[in-house]
Amino acid sequence: MKHLLYSLPSPPQFLLPPPPPHLHLTIPTPSTLPRRSLTVALPLLLLPVAVPSLAATEAIETNACTPAKPTIKTAFLDVAIDGQPVGRIAIGLYGDAAPVGASRFASLVSGAAGISYRRKEFVKIMPNYVQHAGVRSYGADAELAARRGGGGDGAGAAAADAVAAEWEAAAARRDGCAKSVAGSVGIVVRDPAKPPPKTKIVAKKGRLEVEEEEVGKDPNGTEFVIVTKDSPELDDSVLVVGRVLEGMDVVERIGRVKTVQDNTASPYFRVAKLIGDKRAVVAERGFNRPYSKVIVTNCGLSD
Repeated sequence: MKHLLYSLPSPPQFLLPPPPPHLHLTIPTPSTLPRRSLTVALPLLLLPVAVPSLAATEAIETNACTPAKPTIKTAFLDVAIDGQPVGRIAIGLYGDAAPVGASRFASLVSGAAGISYRRKEFVKIMPNYVQHAGVRSYGADAELAARRGGGGDGAGAAAADAVAAEWEAAAARRDGCAKSVAGSVGIVVRDPAKPPPKTKIVAKKGRLEVEEEEVGKDPNGTEFVIVTKDSPELDDSVLVVGRVLEGMDVVERIGRVKTVQDNTASPYFRVAKLIGDKRAVVAERGFNRPYSKVIVTNCGLSD
């Protein structure tokens, strides 16, 4: 019996493929394994190893966003909540990336446009950003701009069109990177929640004609947002003109202010919005509006 056991052949030697050069693995050979674990270890050793391909690595590098753009000017906003100062937000404005939008924002911060963001409110607080109401293109703001050489509503409309054109050009050359990342500041160029024009039939000179009635108004190129969390969806409506250099704690404090409940999920609201009911448009403006008064008490350019 002993002779029979000693005459059994030794376990066969398996040739294993060499490991990839970048993986430093110590693979035991069958001769170093106990006989009982040999039958379990060999199938595991022969499993294919998942190694990132060169193409996948290049794709990751291609999708990586470029570093922060250089800034040419620094604007500041002093903010108060219900009359209590909460701090200053310093914003670096881009030069080459958005020259028209940055110039527009700088003129509104400094008052060079005849009006400024001073004493104007933040009107919307969302989970990912806070939005400032900008300045009105009618009433006292427009009259003040006209008296101080800002050109009134006509010049304001031209400036808004120029900002919108720059946004369209930026959208056309998208590089796969989100522009509206945390800390970025952008001018609102369109309202994504604006419903399509309402079609109606009118009688003119004895004939029936189809006309389209605009529901709501387009932004006037003065409203802006400060992004608190990466929000790629804002790229469809916002031209990024700069980034927060200091004072994100102030922005986050604004974001914690209690707001009016968003009721857009209500089926009644959805139907009203679908049929173009103006009451739904008015009600929507109040959603996410802060209960407290959040205003810019002072603003300007630091350099």
